[in-house]
Amino acid sequence: MEIRQLQHAVAIVDQGGFTAAADEVGITQPALSQSIAALERELGLQLFVRGRQVVLTAAGEAFLGPARQVLRAATAVRDVAADVTGLRSGRLDLVALPTLAVDPLAELLGRFRAAHPGISVRVAAPDLRLDVIDQVRRGDAELGLAEVGHEVAGLEVRPVASQEVVLVAPPGTRLAQSRRVPRQRLGDLDLVSTPVGTSTRALLDDACAAAGVEPRVVVETAHREALAPLVVAGAGAALLAAPQARQAAARGAVVARLDPPLRRQVGFLHRRGPLSPAAQALLDLAPTPAGP
Repeated sequence: MEIRQLQHAVAIVDQGGFTAAADEVGITQPALSQSIAALERELGLQLFVRGRQVVLTAAGEAFLGPARQVLRAATAVRDVAADVTGLRSGRLDLVALPTLAVDPLAELLGRFRAAHPGISVRVAAPDLRLDVIDQVRRGDAELGLAEVGHEVAGLEVRPVASQEVVLVAPPGTRLAQSRRVPRQRLGDLDLVSTPVGTSTRALLDDACAAAGVEPRVVVETAHREALAPLVVAGAGAALLAAPQARQAAARGAVVARLDPPLRRQVGFLHRRGPLSPAAQALLDLAPTPAGP
């Protein structure tokens, strides 16, 4: 099995077919077809179903993640060899929760690109923390950014931020004059939140459970970015990380700290073992979170 054969197979998936993949890797379509046929014979597996559309077989789906890992490792070897002259080219694949892609990732990527303008970055932003973890485990992304309150099996965790989570209520809502609200008050409010199973909802449910109250969720949305606009529009109150809360406050929302305070830990996840130089460079730029 040759690296170029793996490159050809991955290109077919990424480009959506043999013709576009052949253009991408710089060979003719017959040559690409021969390369894939040889790879399938060597593996004893059919990777693609050929037709009007090219579709991965079940074996092809299983093959894709490891193939990407091998290609990334091969790229890492080349990058390390060229590391004495710096990170001059390459691509870094990231996956982050949508709110974290805005803060803290955007500012961090700005500094990374300023330091390494030859590196392109691709960021995926699924809504669920489990999807972030799965993409890192499969090798679709080298680094994932998510809430990391505890260990994640099979992955290394690198904390980068500790964000306070505050109560954000619709404009005109009367909260404590001290702007510190006991967590028990959560049981008295109409709330907007993400579905059960998301990390945002887990923060709300855990805070209510610790206070001995039941959350009254009146609007549920899978889109975290919609929470602040919903609060500003008067749909209900929400628990938001401080960066999102500041944006809501600028639009008239009422913001109060919880008593006791509530925090979430944010960090990068990656597979165990050496990272590509680009991924390591990004982690080297990341801050270390301050204590509570």
